Amino acid sequence: MRLRKQALGDRNLVGAKVEAARKRKGMKQKELLAQLQVNGVDMNASGLSKLEGQIRYVTDVELIALSEILEVSVLELLGLDEEE
Repeated sequence: MRLRKQALGDRNLVGAKVEAARKRKGMKQKELLAQLQVNGVDMNASGLSKLEGQIRYVTDVELIALSEILEVSVLELLGLDEEE
């Protein structure tokens, strides 16, 4: 497992939550990318890495697809889920 070289950014709220949810499911970034593409979201490895590192903005379409693939609510990804 590679460690992040760059500090976390501030361009999205969901990156750390996406990474945590992906790891909980035992999913590699490559697997998540494949699922995103199946769901019509064109993203490359660099884009996902930057998204998880919070140095890339997230579109609404990407947010919904990530929520569905990772089986978590959009609210949870945004940090607004009261159950956390």
